[in-house]
Amino acid sequence: MNSTFLFALLLQAAPAVEDPVSQEAMDAALGSGAIETGLLDLVLSAGLLAKLVILLLLAMSVFSWAVAFSKYGLLRQAAAKDSLFLKAFRRVGKLADMNAASEQYRPAPLVTIFEYGYEELARQVNKYGKIRSGDAIERVMLLATGEETARLQRSMGWLATIASAAPFIGLFGTVWGVLESFRGLGAAGGATLRAVAPGIAEALIATAAGLFAAIPALIFYNYFSQQIREIRARMNDFGLEFYNLAERDYGDEDDSFDQTRAVRR
Repeated sequence: MNSTFLFALLLQAAPAVEDPVSQEAMDAALGSGAIETGLLDLVLSAGLLAKLVILLLLAMSVFSWAVAFSKYGLLRQAAAKDSLFLKAFRRVGKLADMNAASEQYRPAPLVTIFEYGYEELARQVNKYGKIRSGDAIERVMLLATGEETARLQRSMGWLATIASAAPFIGLFGTVWGVLESFRGLGAAGGATLRAVAPGIAEALIATAAGLFAAIPALIFYNYFSQQIREIRARMNDFGLEFYNLAERDYGDEDDSFDQTRAVRR
């Protein structure tokens, strides 16, 4: 007895099942309002747990966009002020003169780097008449770079969390929707469209909501991380420029204390 004959016997013995995709069943379902085509209708007709998942993902999405708009404005302002401050710093060429004019360029991160370095430079020059420890100046400027980087990275963790957690929350809603579909199949006693449609709809909506929240958050996180890396690199380069200028103006040319070279705090 070949496999074709066995398959034919199984088909004859199998009970008749309603065709889930027949045109007559679809027309009847649409006519009776059993199938809702609107997205809002699908959400409203979802179960309580599915609604909670969708609302959570929606809140995460809104929060990530709010963080993104805030971070974009902060980084854009920081980059613009940094550019203006750096042009002025190179044009003036005197640390004491630049110290008097640095306040107008806030909140440029380079202003903070400059002030940390200038304060340490002033302490050494006013006490010893020269730069006594270049390493100390470099350390305080590295400290300032770290503090400014931490300030710029504030709230970035939320974007990373949403980007990584939202797909799994959506997956949870997807699994729950599939379970609801199986429960509907068990209650209906057959594979009908009316039995599986609500659960499948919940599953697909939860999946879409998870991706809708995660993808923008991931894009924002990568974009802002790149911007912060560029600003940090600019701060490190500025530290070298500052130290070169400080060494030129207040370096160890001789061991005598020159009061005219004292740095104004």
